[in-house]
Amino acid sequence: MGLDISTPVLLLGGRENSLAVARHLGGLGIAVRVSGTASCMAMRSRYCRQSFPVPRGTPAGEYWQELLLSAASGGLHGHVIVACNDVAIEFVADHHRDLKDRYLLDDAVPELQHAMLDKMRTLELGRAAGVPVPNFWKTERGADIEWMRDEVAFPVMVKPILSHKFSRVFGRKLFIIEDSFEELAEKVRLAHEHGLDVMVVEMIPGPDDLTSSYFSYLDRSGRHLYHFTKRVLRRHPVNRGGASYHITEWLPETAELGRKFLQGIRFHGIANVEFKRDPRDGLLKVIEVNARYTAPHRLIVNVGAPIDLIIYCHLTGQRGPQFEQYEQFRRLWYPPRDFRAFLQLRARGELTFAGWLRSVLHRRTDLPFWSVSDPMPSLALAISTLRRIKGMTDG
Repeated sequence: MGLDISTPVLLLGGRENSLAVARHLGGLGIAVRVSGTASCMAMRSRYCRQSFPVPRGTPAGEYWQELLLSAASGGLHGHVIVACNDVAIEFVADHHRDLKDRYLLDDAVPELQHAMLDKMRTLELGRAAGVPVPNFWKTERGADIEWMRDEVAFPVMVKPILSHKFSRVFGRKLFIIEDSFEELAEKVRLAHEHGLDVMVVEMIPGPDDLTSSYFSYLDRSGRHLYHFTKRVLRRHPVNRGGASYHITEWLPETAELGRKFLQGIRFHGIANVEFKRDPRDGLLKVIEVNARYTAPHRLIVNVGAPIDLIIYCHLTGQRGPQFEQYEQFRRLWYPPRDFRAFLQLRARGELTFAGWLRSVLHRRTDLPFWSVSDPMPSLALAISTLRRIKGMTDG
């Protein structure tokens, strides 16, 4: 029996992840619609049947509430709703009861969706499940942190409880403090002054290639629909930014701990558990959990792990594809970002130009945005980048 593609999909938010989902599911003939801000490249894809841009200046959650839950939303009823960024996850979790009466949602539990957005709650749940986590300390608004002076071992991170709100204010994911308790106190105070809750987290030392991730989906009975792992080779900025170079690799220990974490907290739905190996004790420790498709989704699909189609079939009551093996050591590369990573690593004496060049001259490499058959997202991104550079030059 062939694939029943009659149920449409609506992607909310995202960037390269939602673009990859749109290309894959849309290429199979499934009607894909997309709603997001201007940075949502999937809205420019030839595989997007209809787009619903979030108006500039309007919070995405408010727009989606009107789009999906108002009296005029009937034309979208019955879609599979796919949250592709943290704002979308928060929206779906907040309105889960009303949405599930009109749309197909995954098996996620709203309380745990909120818990995975809360970076401190994630670590608390990991610790309770018996999975190693880095040391962390809670901060309170209006209270000083002098009490932790003798406990903190530098370097540490001032990490937001809710990353998407922190990024909106500071344009970065976190603050790294190398060796100054006074600077640590100042950064905590600065976050609190902006109404943001933060925690202090020990920074696991070592290069970014010690980072690995486990991907899975658990249905309501706790059954895993698939297992997948990969590694990060480099990030920019080093040790704290977005990944600039991914590589697929089956990592049994990462998979085992990922399963232990998700089963221990009784998680349901889609999950990506990120770990970093601590060279001080050799343990893999939880960094964060993303309850959504992630940036390297194109790589995941291209190596023979069609996780979005597996979930689509599950939600529409069909027997979906399965995989036990997938292509190893294939890569996803962000050239400009990775070149900046190289420059930073070279300045630290950790990577030569020849070493960087050898690492990127790999025949099995994908790019996150470019596609010969679907060029508009890449062209739109290039135009946006040039305009931003011109604006900086004119300023």
